[in-house]
Amino acid sequence: MSFGSFLLLLLIASICGGIGQGISGYSFGGCLVSAGVGFIGAIIGKWIATELGLPYIWEVMIGGSPFPVIWSVIGSALFTAVLGLILKGKGKAA
Repeated sequence: MSFGSFLLLLLIASICGGIGQGISGYSFGGCLVSAGVGFIGAIIGKWIATELGLPYIWEVMIGGSPFPVIWSVIGSALFTAVLGLILKGKGKAA
């Protein structure tokens, strides 16, 4: 994977992570955090699609590797929602 492909992948993952954070209602940081959330969301989304036998709705080929855009958004929304519920609940006293 070339440097330009990596930057394009980072940009698309950032957008997917930002959209996922917007859908879930939680935000944990800036552009780099959104990129990380997008990458983790892609992993979670691919796993969900594989386990349920669902097709990849919109894949983008970047540097010869497929990146599932829709499943990345869905996975990052689920990931940030779960993470937000866990982190939000830690600060409260019982």
